[in-house]
Amino acid sequence: MLSKLLSILLIGIAVLLAVVIWLVYQGHKIGYSARTEPHALEAFIARHLRMMAIPRAQGDKANPIRATPDVLAHARAHFADHCAICHANDGSGNTPIGENVYPRVPDLRRPETQSMSDGELFFIIHNGIRFTAMPAWGTGNPDEDLDSWKLVHFIRHLPDLTQAEFEEMKTLNPKSKHQLEEEAAADRFLKGEDAADAPPMGEHHHH
Repeated sequence: MLSKLLSILLIGIAVLLAVVIWLVYQGHKIGYSARTEPHALEAFIARHLRMMAIPRAQGDKANPIRATPDVLAHARAHFADHCAICHANDGSGNTPIGENVYPRVPDLRRPETQSMSDGELFFIIHNGIRFTAMPAWGTGNPDEDLDSWKLVHFIRHLPDLTQAEFEEMKTLNPKSKHQLEEEAAADRFLKGEDAADAPPMGEHHHH
């Protein structure tokens, strides 16, 4: 029995050593640029390390909040205001930030995320994930962080997000200083307060 356990341990160490050597080789070969797409093995390791970082007791926790229409509406607005800049309103991760960090921001609609337990999703939202772009949004006592539990319900809803909900979220996304200045100038023009501030008709901004 002891020899069998020793053999398993040695095999595990050998596999781990092989993975480390491979990662070091890949790093020297292609560098550590955030523009590089992760290899399938690297993505596999990252997913499992993420799961290992979540305490079992935390992952087993049930969502204390019911997914009522009001709860989903609150979470939808919260997601649009805080999360969509990286994850996109539809959870796809197709944003300038989401597509240019490493590891990439995941598509929250896919099984890799949807198959996680409510407790696991809550833990990630509240505590963040080290060595990624995912920050810790929760503050204080996790038992009092009801907003994160509401976001878990919205993440579950993302695969069924309606077009009307998607369009509503666009109006809730944070606006840049330039957008706010343009809106203020247009508002003053419509009120007849300052015609000089109005953007010329047909003028388009180029970036």
